[in-house]
This record gives sequence, C-alpha cells and structure tokens, in this order.
Amino acid sequence: ANAYGYALIIDINQCNTKKFNRKEIESYFTRLCDLIKMQKCVVHFWDDVGVPPEEQQTDPQTKGTSAVCFILTSTITIHTLDLLGKVYVNIFSCKEFDPKAAEEFTREWFEGEISKSTFIERV
Repeated sequence: ANAYGYALIIDINQCNTKKFNRKEIESYFTRLCDLIKMQKCVVHFWDDVGVPPEEQQTDPQTKGTSAVCFILTSTITIHTLDLLGKVYVNIFSCKEFDPKAAEEFTREWFEGEISKSTFIERV
C-alpha cells in the first residue's frame, strides 16, 4: 500500500532558548521548508507576546511559544518550553521528504540534543 503521508516527530532537550521567539521560529520554518522542498504558506503563533504580565504563562509545562506553519502539503507544528529548554516539532506532509535531513537541521537550529525522534508513514 502506498503511504498517504509522512510524519516526523522530534523531541529536543537542552536547547538554546534564545531561539524560542517568533523571529527565530519564523526563520526556522522558512529554512526547513527550503531544505525539505515544501511550499511554506501561513504561520500562526500562540504565545505571551502582547499579553499583560499577570496573565502570562508561568507553568514550566506551558510557558513558551506554539506555532503552526501551514505548508501546501500539510503542517509543521512547534511547541517550545522556555523554562525547560525543550522543543517539540511535528512535520506532517503527504509529499515525501528526507526525515534525517529535517531532524539534523532541527537539532542544529535549536542547538540541542534529540531525546526522541520518530518517523511514521501514514496509510
């Protein structure tokens, strides 16, 4: 059976948290899409930018930036945990891509260590 799509799920620890901001994440999406030959579309962010200090997240499990980058063939999502120095990335596409290249680029971009990486063919 032919695969419908491909999903790469990457967990990275000990990241450079200076990369956990909208500008760096937007650049990551752009460079990743170039690398894996995907057409980048719109990006949506969820974070504490513009939120009054008393309403910002303080829990280590929720303080960070979440973003979805729509690509022509699906989505790339990212969740940073600023206080823990962790980032979680999911790349899903019905177009094939090189998971090893995407994994290594992501690890290098966030300057961390991969704790888990899983590649799945969706059927």
